[in-house]
Amino acid sequence: MCGIVGYVGKSQAPAALLQGLRRLEYRGYDSAGIATLNGGGIEVRKAVGRIAELERLVSDEPIHGHLGICHTRWATHGAVTQANAHPHFDRSGHLALVHNGVVENYLELRAELEAEGHIFTSQTDTEVLAHLIGREFDRLGVRSRDALVEALRHALGRVIGTYGIAMIHQDVPGALVGARRGSPLVVGIGREENLLASDAAAMISHTRDVVFLKDYEIVALDAEGFQISTLQGDGVGYEISQVEFSDKDVSKGDYPHYMLKEIFEQPKTVRDAMRGRLDREQGTAKLGGLEMSNAEIRDVERVVIAGCGTALHAGMVGEYMIESLAHIPVECEFASEFRYRNLPLPKDTLVFVISQSGETADTLAALRESQRKGHRTLGICNTVGSTIARESDGGVYMHAGPEIGVAATKSFTSQLVVESLIALLLGRITHLSHGEGLTILRELEALPDKVARCLELNEHVATIARKYAQSDVMLFMGRQFNYPVALEGALKLKETSYIAASAHPSAELKHGVIALVDEKTPSVFIAPRDAVFEKNLSNIEEVKARKGPVIAVGTEGDERLAQVADDVILVPEAPDFLTPILTVIPLQLLAYHIAVERGCDVDKPRNLAKSVTVE
Repeated sequence: MCGIVGYVGKSQAPAALLQGLRRLEYRGYDSAGIATLNGGGIEVRKAVGRIAELERLVSDEPIHGHLGICHTRWATHGAVTQANAHPHFDRSGHLALVHNGVVENYLELRAELEAEGHIFTSQTDTEVLAHLIGREFDRLGVRSRDALVEALRHALGRVIGTYGIAMIHQDVPGALVGARRGSPLVVGIGREENLLASDAAAMISHTRDVVFLKDYEIVALDAEGFQISTLQGDGVGYEISQVEFSDKDVSKGDYPHYMLKEIFEQPKTVRDAMRGRLDREQGTAKLGGLEMSNAEIRDVERVVIAGCGTALHAGMVGEYMIESLAHIPVECEFASEFRYRNLPLPKDTLVFVISQSGETADTLAALRESQRKGHRTLGICNTVGSTIARESDGGVYMHAGPEIGVAATKSFTSQLVVESLIALLLGRITHLSHGEGLTILRELEALPDKVARCLELNEHVATIARKYAQSDVMLFMGRQFNYPVALEGALKLKETSYIAASAHPSAELKHGVIALVDEKTPSVFIAPRDAVFEKNLSNIEEVKARKGPVIAVGTEGDERLAQVADDVILVPEAPDFLTPILTVIPLQLLAYHIAVERGCDVDKPRNLAKSVTVE
C-alpha cells in the first residue's frame, strides 16, 4: 500500500516522478504529493484524489529541480485531506519525507516531541517520523549526506512498526536517502541518474537494473551512485537484478482497463506458468525451485497453504488438487491468522505461502512464523526479488508479468497452474503411474487454447452482465474444486462493483443460505459436468422453485443447464481438478462488465490497494 518514487539525476525530477507515480497508482489513490529541491529550497504540491489531480496542480503551478520525492496514499492514519497527504516535513521545514507503512508507537513519539515544542499539522504517523529524523539531524549539527543517514539510523532505532521511506533535505542538495522494514523499496540504477521506488514498475522507463533492499537496510543515492548500509551502520553487499518486463507490459494498450487486458492475457500467462516445467519423459513436472529431492518430497506427510484474498482462494483449489492427485492431507490457512494460532503441525509438514507481489505483510509473517517453527516453507509468487522470494526456502515463480489491476485475475489462474504442477509432482512421487502423469500433462498442454475459448464468451457474458448489473445482492455457489471459484467470483464482484456478493458450497444452500433467495437476488452456480453435477442441478432447481434468477457456468455440450437456469455460460471440458482455471474466467468477465455497467472505476476500486504491505 502507498506508492513511493524518488529521483536524483540530470533530468527534471517532476516529470520522472509523476511518470513513476502513475505506474504505482494501484498502490493507493486517496491523495498524492510531490516535493523537489530546486536550489533555493523545497517546493511541494499536494492534492486530494487521484494522481491526475496532482498532475493538474503541477501543470498549473510548476515545480523544478533535479532531486525529488513523491507519494500516492492509501490512508491508514488520518482522514483523506490535503494536510494528511505526503510528503511531510520536519520542524524546520527543510526535510521532506514520504512513507509507506505503519509506525505503531507514533502516539508515544508524538507526545515526546510535542513536549519539546514540536507542532504537528496532520494526523499521520508519517509526520512524526519526519520530525523525529529532523530532530536527530539538527542534534548532529553537521550538514552532510553521511549525517542525514546517521540521523535516519538514530531515529529508526526508536520506531516500532513498518516503513519504506524516501527523504530529501534542502541543506544536503543532491542526496536522496531511503530505508525499509516490512515495506518494499527498490533502487533503480541509471546513467547519471538513480531512483528509489516501492515497485520496479515505476522506473522501467529509466532503467531495468535494480537492487531490492532488504529489511533494516538504508540507502543513500546521488546522481553518480549509491551506498547501502544496515540500521546498525555496517556496509552490505547487494545483487543487481534485471527487471523482466518493459514499458509495454505495464501499459493498457488498446484495452479500456487494465483488468480487461489482464483477463485477456491469460492464455499466455497460463502457458508461461508451465513453460519448461513439463517433463514428458518422466511423466511429471519439473520444479527445481522447490530445492527438494524426491526423497525429501516423499517424506512430506502434510501440506499447509497460507494466503490472503485471491491467493487464499487459489490455495483452497490447491488443497483439492494435491489431495486428489497426491493423496497427501492439506490444510488451507488465512495467512493473517497463521502466526496468531498455535497450529499443531507434524514435523514432516511442508508449508506453501502464496502472494502475487511477494510482499503481502500477513503472508510474509506466516512464512517467518513457519520457518521459526522449523518447517520448510516454500513460496509461490510473481515478483522476482520480492521479500517472500528471497526469504522462502525455495518456491515457484508464476511468470504472469506485472498485474496492475487491483482485482487479481491472471495471477489467480497462474497460481492454479503452479499448484497443479506441484500436485502432479507430488502425485508422481507418491502413487501416480507414468501413464497417468502423461495424461495430466496432455490436459495441461491443452489449457491455453481452452482459456482462449473461454475468452470468446466475452460478449455473451457482457449481455448477461447488463441484465443483472443493478442487483443489490448476488449469491455464488459451487462444490468441491469449484467452491473456491465461487468465493473468487464473489470477491471479484465485491471488489469491482460493490455488490454485496457472498459465496457458499452449493450443498449448504438448504442450511440457511436459501433464506436469501428471492426474485431480485441472482444466484451464480458453477456447475461443470463433474462428479457432483447432478447435485448442483438439484440445488439450482431449489432456487428456481423460489423464483430466484440463476446464472449457470457449465460444460460445453451440456443441454440440461439451459432447461433450469435463466442464463448459461459454457466452458470447455477439462478434468475436474483443472476446471477452476476455466470456470473462473466467465466470473472475472461478469464482474468486470457489471462494474463497467454500474459506472465503477474498475482498476481502482474504492478503499482498496493492490499490494497489502501493512497488517
